[in-house]
Amino acid sequence: HFCVCDEYHRLPSSLALLILLVACTMGCIQSIACKPRIRRENIVVYEVSASIDQCPTIIEENSPIVLRYKTPYFRASAGVVMPPVPRNETWVVGWIQACTQMEFYNTYGDIGMSSWELPELREGRVKAISDSDGVSYPWYGNTTETVTLTGPTSKPSRLTVSMNDNFYPSVTWAVPISNSNTPMLTHITRDQSFITWLVAMNSVTKERIVLQTVRWRMRVDIAVDPDMPLGSRASLVGRPYQEQPHILNYQEPIPPNALGRPNANDAQVLMWRPRRGAPLVVIPPK
Repeated sequence: HFCVCDEYHRLPSSLALLILLVACTMGCIQSIACKPRIRRENIVVYEVSASIDQCPTIIEENSPIVLRYKTPYFRASAGVVMPPVPRNETWVVGWIQACTQMEFYNTYGDIGMSSWELPELREGRVKAISDSDGVSYPWYGNTTETVTLTGPTSKPSRLTVSMNDNFYPSVTWAVPISNSNTPMLTHITRDQSFITWLVAMNSVTKERIVLQTVRWRMRVDIAVDPDMPLGSRASLVGRPYQEQPHILNYQEPIPPNALGRPNANDAQVLMWRPRRGAPLVVIPPK
């Protein structure tokens, strides 16, 4: 490839011409002043998709201790063509995800409610919390979610990265701070929002190039009659299908807390908030 840098214009014309001639004779200009760089305009992104499966949340009432529910999957995929990677450089292309909002309430009649919370997010101290798998920071995962390119590569590299996410939690039928096993659960409400970024990152310098930004939201609304027999207590209320993700036509910056520890699973706290009395920490953050 041919590259002319500003430094040439500062040289005497005869010397600049000599440098250009020598470099052209070599077949490629790789001067001391022109190191090839990977830039956004040299990266091609194609076939970006983001969707949530068009199926309702599934409720499982198999256990006398807990209700479980499984939401549909959020899925994201993209094809990327990376330019040749220079010698001594390694680039990773993949998905980074962060939680930006969470409401997760389990109501037990007029006794009170349990609540999974992200304190820093709830109090507005951070804008987002990493949703990494807890190992592959800052990436969401390290299987289909990322591809690593180690230089030198002589030609462009075509790659595909994909990820999926859903909720599959357990909620106790009985009040979580009680010694009783009597079912008291009457309602489950969950509303959680995420930003998912497609990113190319230099593994050494940590330079990041955001290639695509996706916003999505998952909502769950379950009514429970604890007096009914196990297997017929819970039912979905509200909309049966999820709103589809939004692939943005602009790129949002990645907040610092979206890139490192703790991730959302380690940062979350289970609170008991009684109708009367002070709230209580049931499960502290990891």
